[in-house]
Amino acid sequence: MLSSRLRALKASEMERELTGLLRRLGVELSAELLELALSHRSYVFEHKRSHVQSNERLEFLGDAVLGLATAARLYRIFPDRSEGELAKIRSAVVCETTLARKARDLGLGSYLLLGHGEEQSGGRMRSSLLADALEAVIGAIYLDLGYEAASKWITRLLGDEMIQAASGDGLDYKSRLQEKIQHTHRQAPTYELLSQRGPDHAKFFRVGVKLQGQVLGTGEGSSKKEAEQLAARSALVELGLMD
Repeated sequence: MLSSRLRALKASEMERELTGLLRRLGVELSAELLELALSHRSYVFEHKRSHVQSNERLEFLGDAVLGLATAARLYRIFPDRSEGELAKIRSAVVCETTLARKARDLGLGSYLLLGHGEEQSGGRMRSSLLADALEAVIGAIYLDLGYEAASKWITRLLGDEMIQAASGDGLDYKSRLQEKIQHTHRQAPTYELLSQRGPDHAKFFRVGVKLQGQVLGTGEGSSKKEAEQLAARSALVELGLMD
């Protein structure tokens, strides 16, 4: 009786913790799938009799969804880039370093279910585990909410990374446009929010970049920052200033 009460208590505590993570993620996701996405194989090994599964299958699925969603987004926002250029940008965005950093931003490491040995060896901070867990979360979102929801979530998470990776030389489009404009007009362009749509957890913003009241370009993104970068890029293309 006591052991069953303890198990119920632990389950309740886990549910509360996952609710906090769901708020961080900004999605309404099955707690069961989310728990599976956080279950490392070391945890499964120590709980063999509980019929617990690891997150490896979800990671496999999430990796495929991540690759497709990123490729589709890059295809749409960079119509002038070649296949080789798009492939390089995608590789930079979906690499372990980027995914692990995003997982840390979400605090994912605190929620990982790890075996004792993995816990003691610093698994919660290991980049490979964090990147794998993030891909598993993407797999869970896809299974529970569908591709469109997963794609939008990926865009919100990695949209800025796509812009930064595409700039190549480390100089973002806003900085590049400002340098060009100040050189010729001795003043900086301004950015204006033109519209926004969607629910709070999945908004898309449309921004225009202006000079002396004239719209030079517009951009749309999952954050104002991304939309501004795409507006600046649009302006550079229109003005024939893209290198």
